[in-house]
Amino acid sequence: MNHDSSQKIARTIAVVSGKGGVGKSNIALNFAITLSKKGKKVLLFDLDVGMGNIDILMGLTPKYSIINMFDDKMSIYGIIESGPYDLSYIAGGSGSNNIFHLNQDKLNYFLTELQTLFQDYDYIFFDMGAGVTQESIHYILAVDECMVVTTPEPTSLTDAYAMIKHITYQQHDMSFHLIINRAISKKNGIQTMSRFKNVVKRFLSIQINELGILPDDRAVTESVFAQKPFIIHKPKSASSKALEELVDVYIGNSTHLTHSSKPSFLKTLKRLLAER
Repeated sequence: MNHDSSQKIARTIAVVSGKGGVGKSNIALNFAITLSKKGKKVLLFDLDVGMGNIDILMGLTPKYSIINMFDDKMSIYGIIESGPYDLSYIAGGSGSNNIFHLNQDKLNYFLTELQTLFQDYDYIFFDMGAGVTQESIHYILAVDECMVVTTPEPTSLTDAYAMIKHITYQQHDMSFHLIINRAISKKNGIQTMSRFKNVVKRFLSIQINELGILPDDRAVTESVFAQKPFIIHKPKSASSKALEELVDVYIGNSTHLTHSSKPSFLKTLKRLLAER
């Protein structure tokens, strides 16, 4: 791939949710596909290891997963699979081999392999498992920004708030983007977004970016059953249109962002893992 003289470095994004069942992986996948469709070079990394479902949502059977990288000493390029619109993805695989519990040799290998990817992509998305664990937090704290997915349900909002609080206490300058999924109406979504943003500002003293609202839409459920991303299966649905808008807002925001003075993803990750 050709690089401009400034040697671009991929922007890293962790897609997180306070609890499971809010549509996080589905949004991460459709968001990444939409960016690819717009000509961006995107890698989606399923870090919900052992429980990953990105491939299932696409109806694809990956040849390899992250687990092969360690068990078979494969290169990271060897395990990258191809999805719609030239999306690159790495499957989480199934089994108990957990990348959050690697010995030092395997960890060094993983970080060295990861390093090679950063000039080949515009965006690297890490689809994290729901909630936060002592191990997964290191990966979340190292990224450039977090996309938080929640629904208007009170339990979902409480868990999303707890997640943001947990991250903020350890990384105060983290950039957060909020997505409200399954809003029963535009009004419901806007009210939820506004209330949540105010609570976060009041109690955590941080400003979160309103990325957008996705409707509660049968087209999404139908697409999940069909094992096809909704942006492809139901391109004219309310959800697909809303997601396109969301991605445009995100790209618009990204163009104003320069890489902060924050150390790089790999530097931060190495430091955090060394402190374990």
